[in-house]
Amino acid sequence: MLKLRLTRTGRKKQPVYRLVVIEHSTRRDGRPVDSVGYYNPSTKESNFKVEKIQYWLKIGVQPSATVASLLRKAQIIE
Repeated sequence: MLKLRLTRTGRKKQPVYRLVVIEHSTRRDGRPVDSVGYYNPSTKESNFKVEKIQYWLKIGVQPSATVASLLRKAQIIE
């Protein structure tokens, strides 16, 4: 089962997260199927590839709770 979730990048104490499509049983920083955006919590900056996200959601990929919240704020999903 594929999930839409965050994977951590960035330096120590300065996280930046990539939004990725990944197998649900894979570890957090494992190899993703597709990368569809990023989120920087310190500056609240985000960049999402809307067309790719909508494609994966249409196929049946489930977003994590945090990702769903971010997508609602960006008005990509309801």
